[in-house]
Amino acid sequence: MNELSATPKSMKKVIHTGIRKLLLELGSATKVELSNTLDISFPTISKFLSQMERDGEIYLVGLDDSSGGRRAKRYSYNAEYMLGLSIFLERTETNYTIFDCSGEIKETGTVQSVLKDDDLTSLNGCIESIMAKYPKISSIAIGVPGSVDNGRIFYIPGYDSLQNFDLKKYYEDRFSIPVVVENDMNAAVLGYHFNMGMTEKHSLVYLYFGQNGPGAGIMINGDVVRGSTFFSGEISFIPQYNDKNFQEALNNDAIKIDAISRLVASFVSILNPHAIIFNKAEVEQQLLDEIINNSSIYVPAEHLPKLTWSDWKKDYLYGLQSLALEQIMKE
Repeated sequence: MNELSATPKSMKKVIHTGIRKLLLELGSATKVELSNTLDISFPTISKFLSQMERDGEIYLVGLDDSSGGRRAKRYSYNAEYMLGLSIFLERTETNYTIFDCSGEIKETGTVQSVLKDDDLTSLNGCIESIMAKYPKISSIAIGVPGSVDNGRIFYIPGYDSLQNFDLKKYYEDRFSIPVVVENDMNAAVLGYHFNMGMTEKHSLVYLYFGQNGPGAGIMINGDVVRGSTFFSGEISFIPQYNDKNFQEALNNDAIKIDAISRLVASFVSILNPHAIIFNKAEVEQQLLDEIINNSSIYVPAEHLPKLTWSDWKKDYLYGLQSLALEQIMKE
């Protein structure tokens, strides 16, 4: 029995994923380069590449200069062989992007909110129309303003139709492709981390006051924190005053800045993150300066992290995109 047929199905997926990622990372590679870098035998690499070339997943880009023997073939990955869809649901609108395997955006769009419905009719229609236009979509990442446990939405105030609903299973059964469902702030902090090109394992807190109430995305040493029951980041419940939690305090203009400053101080004292990020559409420079000054009342200023802002919508979509691409690579 040859090496390829003897390889378990899971091992084939690992090898296939490794080839995809390396070709996209390097731009192009020869069989020898792939074999050496991935530590996979030359015959196995050759069999995988032959099949991938027949499928149109890779293509020959040329021959290397000869060093005395046969000139080595150089291959590149066809980034449009599979596409991904990221889509996030907000109270007033639904945003989406379609992208190829290299992350290049093919289309970005905004449509009417699908959360206004009591069922998934509008969202189904939105996704189906996108997939009809882009039949190569091979994975979907969906962002929601609620807590998610492995694709099941279990806390999403105001949207009873999605409460305790397994959105991941629903769409995987419907479209027969991998689906990721993620909390909005977890996706945003992930997107910010990747978008900023952070290679070190930073600790970050991303704050959003939002259309559906406040939330936080928390990253510790490069890993998104979801918590033991996937409830991490639900900061609206944090008690701050005798009779007010953070959400109630945030709605009171008289104590809004102090409430945010207390929240910042709490994160500094517990996590000591490298940065706390705000949505630039919510926090202007003057307000950010006031938060910085007021936060130093509660914790020594030298321990305050970098307080900055970013484009929440772009970070959110980029985070979802990275999750969808991860699924595509494993497909």
